[in-house]
Amino acid sequence: MLLSQVVEASQVVRATSSRKLKVAAVAQLLAEAAPDELAQVVAWISGELTQGRIGTGWRTLAAVEAEPAAEPELTVVTVEGTLGKLASTAGAGSAARRRELLAGLLRAATAPERDFLVRLLTGELRQGALTALVAEAVARAAEVPVEQVRRAYMLSGQLPVTAVAAMIGGAAVLAGFRLEVGRPIQPMLASPGATLDDALAEFEGEASVEYKLDGARIQVHRKGSQVWVFTRTLRDITAGVPELVRLVGELPCESVVLDGETLALTDSGRPRPFQETMSRFATVDPDSAPPTSSRDLLLHPYFFDCLHLDGVDLLDAPLSERRTALTKVAAEHSIPALITPDSEAAAEYFDTALALGHEGIVIKSLSAPYAAGRRGRAWQKVKPTHTLDLIVLGAEWGYGRRTGYLSNLHLGARDPEGGEPIMVGKTFKGLTDALLAWQTEEFPRHERARDGHVVYLRPELVVEIALDGVQVSPRYPGGAALRFARVVRYRPDKQAADADTIDAVLALLPPG
Repeated sequence: MLLSQVVEASQVVRATSSRKLKVAAVAQLLAEAAPDELAQVVAWISGELTQGRIGTGWRTLAAVEAEPAAEPELTVVTVEGTLGKLASTAGAGSAARRRELLAGLLRAATAPERDFLVRLLTGELRQGALTALVAEAVARAAEVPVEQVRRAYMLSGQLPVTAVAAMIGGAAVLAGFRLEVGRPIQPMLASPGATLDDALAEFEGEASVEYKLDGARIQVHRKGSQVWVFTRTLRDITAGVPELVRLVGELPCESVVLDGETLALTDSGRPRPFQETMSRFATVDPDSAPPTSSRDLLLHPYFFDCLHLDGVDLLDAPLSERRTALTKVAAEHSIPALITPDSEAAAEYFDTALALGHEGIVIKSLSAPYAAGRRGRAWQKVKPTHTLDLIVLGAEWGYGRRTGYLSNLHLGARDPEGGEPIMVGKTFKGLTDALLAWQTEEFPRHERARDGHVVYLRPELVVEIALDGVQVSPRYPGGAALRFARVVRYRPDKQAADADTIDAVLALLPPG
């Protein structure tokens, strides 16, 4: 397959807002790919590289001087080979060798192919072909149920692997995917709940009520003496958290997979600020968070779900059964929960959570299975104020005390159909001097353009925003604007795909 075929499909996807047409274009592309090209094609059309990050940024690419080719000749296999060499090139003389490889690749590419490659390499391939859409296209091309593709993807954590299995082996191979201890799965997510009473009523009282901790999501796996710790983005951080590895290794079991949060605590046992917890991940996460404490803080795990125990997979079991397994293996390290409480007991528990320094509570259906990778109504988070995780689209240069700093943030919500983020407001409220300094240093690394007073960013940074509500507004393309928005914190543990959608913003509009 020629690279130009991938580029043409990408252009079709970018040019239409119709999900049906997007899926059709990607499905046709996959149907034409050879077995040894499928993984690369699925990754690229999703805006990813099979090698992950290869350390090639915009400045490196801009420095490459090469005239584009007149006719398309690059193949998928050739491009993948060059990208593999780029990813493995290191050591003395590597910078020159990388420039040579890039120049050769771009010289062999036509102008449209070069544009595609540059956006792919810089993480700016925002064309609406997100993983959910590509998964649907895989199902269509392979003629298998989309739910089967989604489940296999959930269990493998890799859409290219899932696509190859679907296209080559069909439904029978997809059905063989199982939870594998040591291989992370996508975490189940909670949706914002309107009120405590509404959430309890929706589950007809058959609910677990738990503290919503202000920590970092972790997923731990153990098989015999081997322990793995993963983040919510499925990144392996085992080497950087020895205290968690030691604790999990001492649990009374042979194999286990647990979901939970980890926190750094003060001497009095209260949660430290989120940024301080995240500072422990700095040695294994090169994407720096805002400045945090450099103290060597110990992390404490708080588990809330058990997905596997001693050879038994529990993903499809109801939460009531999973909690029993959790209590059996990690009772003293689990988040305390109220089971089937009445409204009065739940309200008191909510007040206690806030008094202890937690964000709020999560209300979970006791009958629901673990819907990995999905944000559904089976888990609902309730907080005292509205918060949204939004994408930073740009920032304006400040004035007054903020002169010389990138300040006023342009905020966008995720398009559930995979299009460009949708702007919903601006704010500079809540920005401390430390955050202003960090933004001014960090934002140029994500820059895609600028004009006289605004630096526009690639959609890569997620920030948590508190707000008093949402109002109808023709000023922004989504038709809504945030009211009294203020920065709570940046979320280095989240990617743009984890941000809240425009639907979540519109759901906060007052009735009528």
